[in-house]
Amino acid sequence: MDGKKSSFFGNVWFMRIASLILAIFLFLYVNSDKNGFLRQTTRGSDSGSALMSNKTMTVRTPLELKMNSQKYVVTGYPQYVKVKISGPSAMVTTVSNTQNFKVYADLTKLGIGEHTVTLKESGLNSELRSKITPQKITVNIQPRSTITAPVEVRLNAKTVNGNYHVGTPKPSMKTVQISGAKNQVKKVAKVIAYVDIPKDASSNINRQVTLQAVDKKGRAVNVVVMPSSINVEVPITKQGDDDQISSSSSSDSESSNAKVDSSSIESSNSSNSSSSSSH
Repeated sequence: MDGKKSSFFGNVWFMRIASLILAIFLFLYVNSDKNGFLRQTTRGSDSGSALMSNKTMTVRTPLELKMNSQKYVVTGYPQYVKVKISGPSAMVTTVSNTQNFKVYADLTKLGIGEHTVTLKESGLNSELRSKITPQKITVNIQPRSTITAPVEVRLNAKTVNGNYHVGTPKPSMKTVQISGAKNQVKKVAKVIAYVDIPKDASSNINRQVTLQAVDKKGRAVNVVVMPSSINVEVPITKQGDDDQISSSSSSDSESSNAKVDSSSIESSNSSNSSSSSSH
């Protein structure tokens, strides 16, 4: 019996068949691992390519000026500039959303007059590339000046419907400060407060109005008015009420005079009666 088993397992065909089955098993196992590895590698490469892909976006950002704003005034520069940013997709998207960088013009070493300045950026990651539009700007630097100017109230209408009268307007401030470039400030003649009076107004009007600095010809001047707005009260009264008040005052005066005259007459009569009795 043992001899038959030994001869069966030692048979050449048995060894060949067993080897073939084992080879097939190993082949299937290795291929399944490779496929899994390839799938994992593919997913990883897709993810990596998404992170490493480049992107370009244009961002609109405010322009900052480096200067002594207490001493000088600058004109001629744009409030906003455009920045074209290129680089890794994720970083570009983050910068576009947060705008954690700035574009500025350095004027600290420049004097009075007109200058052409190259704009610069700061705060961008070194892996990002940027292009500012415009790359250069022309600015005009002038010494700052501050004066005091009178406020004049102007009404769009001096009459209203019905028996109502528009009185003299009363601004909350009679003078305000004007600040700006010296060559502009010296043009200011006065500051105007324009008040709109509705045609159907029947009671006093209070308005918070914006102030406008103008020259002698009434043209607007490019300066800063401080404060920029004030309150103006415009009295609206009924003309009949004014007449009644005047009439009432007149009547009271006449009545008072009448009483005085009556007292004088009575006193005079009493004096005459006394004189007759003594005789």
